[in-house]
Amino acid sequence: MSRRPICSAAVLLGCVFLSACAATTTAISKRELDVQTRMSDSIFLEPLPPARRTVFVEVKNTSDREDFDIEQDVKAHLQKRGYQLVSNPERAHYMLQANVLQAGKSSATAAEDAFASGFGGALFGAAVGAAGTRAATKDTGSIIGGGLIGAAVESAAGAFVKDVTYSAITDIQVSERATQGEVVTETFEQDVGQGTSGSRIVRANRTSGWKRYRTRVMSVANQANLEFEDAAPQLVAGLTRSIAGVF
Repeated sequence: MSRRPICSAAVLLGCVFLSACAATTTAISKRELDVQTRMSDSIFLEPLPPARRTVFVEVKNTSDREDFDIEQDVKAHLQKRGYQLVSNPERAHYMLQANVLQAGKSSATAAEDAFASGFGGALFGAAVGAAGTRAATKDTGSIIGGGLIGAAVESAAGAFVKDVTYSAITDIQVSERATQGEVVTETFEQDVGQGTSGSRIVRANRTSGWKRYRTRVMSVANQANLEFEDAAPQLVAGLTRSIAGVF
């Protein structure tokens, strides 16, 4: 009796067993929704009496999820904390400016890299790696056949159980009005590219009536077979608590 059918059957059974085990492990370990929110840098503001707690809020969304809205929730949280919202920044003691940079499916590594880069940093690096190659053997046909069977079984198992991560990354700038007699000096520096052969450094200095603080906030949701519609409210809640918690 030829050993090839026996080897093929053994490979198939092994693939089925391993894929089933991996899918079951993911389904069990990731059955609960896990949401984590972090801020890259702490911000400390001077405490104010209730009458002076005025804040101007401006939230933008430059992600590809136009319906991902945190502005109304942030404003509601600030009001609960005793702050008065004003539409004119000249009447505000604080200004809160935020920009949602990314909201959607991600990987844990890519999200961590984006968070580590801090305010204004790049979002994602390369997320896809090349797969390893198999060493050559005498029975090339068996290896190819086994590989195709394994891939098919793995794809079938993965279609039912997926480890899904969604992230939402927001840069925020908080401005605090300078007190009387306090002089704030701001320095701007920008590296302006000049084609592929050089660059141009632009610097500017000015005095300002605001003290500015910047940070990046990231909220990550992870669960087996997680859908964005289920993750979005939790991501919004995490970002909202963190941003409003600065005040």
